[in-house]
Amino acid sequence: MIIYTYPVRTAFTDRDVEMIQTKFSIKTLEFTQNPVALPFFFILQFFQLVIFLPKTKYYLCFFGGYHSVLPTFLGKIFKRKVFIQCGGTDAVNMPEINYGNFRKKWLRLATVYSFKNCTKILPVADSLVRSEYHYDPLISSKQGLKNLIPDLKTPIQTIYNGFDTDFWIDFGKERKPMTFITVAKGISNPVRGRIKGIDLIELIALRFPQAEFTLVGDVDYKPTAKNISVTGPMDKDRLRELYNIHRYYLQLSTSEGFPNALAEAMLCGCVPIGSAVGDIPLIIDDSGFILDQKNPDRLTKIIQEVLNMDFEKKRSKSRNKILKDYPYSKRKKELLGLFN
Repeated sequence: MIIYTYPVRTAFTDRDVEMIQTKFSIKTLEFTQNPVALPFFFILQFFQLVIFLPKTKYYLCFFGGYHSVLPTFLGKIFKRKVFIQCGGTDAVNMPEINYGNFRKKWLRLATVYSFKNCTKILPVADSLVRSEYHYDPLISSKQGLKNLIPDLKTPIQTIYNGFDTDFWIDFGKERKPMTFITVAKGISNPVRGRIKGIDLIELIALRFPQAEFTLVGDVDYKPTAKNISVTGPMDKDRLRELYNIHRYYLQLSTSEGFPNALAEAMLCGCVPIGSAVGDIPLIIDDSGFILDQKNPDRLTKIIQEVLNMDFEKKRSKSRNKILKDYPYSKRKKELLGLFN
């Protein structure tokens, strides 16, 4: 049996479970992101892991952090393989925007212990291994696991995210010009909003009052620009419909590993505009546009260029980029290969 633990359940973890359970028995154990509840969850997780220990062959953790400490510890003692998927926040140190595991003493210690003592680290993006960050000049340039843990010797294997290219499709319908969409949860929290680039979207919306901007994921967020509309989280069917009525997808994150929504939107024919962080430039490549520095004037020039381009030609290029590089089948094969 595989024990899969994570701090919060997401569409990403659900997709992993869907892939793995086609071949192996898997048990999910959700942890917590609430600091006050940590002691209780450590005790709960310990007893859960002990109860399942006789049947456990592998531990799989989504992110390194508090929730990966006990699986790593028990795996080391009882000779069980421990795989930790590095997803983003566990490979950055950005105290300037109050983000990243490495900015907090105890969370940093838990993360470092987990990554140093697990069997293998599985980042979803190459940039999480080591990167030179230059997007926001206020933030330290040294990011990624090997910059933040210089003596890290644990084997690393990048397994990119993979997407259901049969579900996320372009309906081929005509779309209203000047329509932009972004998917991000928790953006009513100002820190989270800045991390996801919502501050830039607010600025750019004021400069293009004739454009329409849609933010999906947090109904509590109150936009300042009148041409920004907000919806709460959506199931994937409704989200696919929404992608298919917008022309452009904005991924203007200040920090990111491999954003799932970006790839989903591209499969649905949205032309991407992304920040030069994480693997975003690699994902987009020449199918869209890259903002190399957090600067509203540079973004304004990109938007002007976007509005004058041939959308019909570009939409198929976006979809084909994900079809070629990030299919569901590729991730499934590599993930299942770990447990043979």
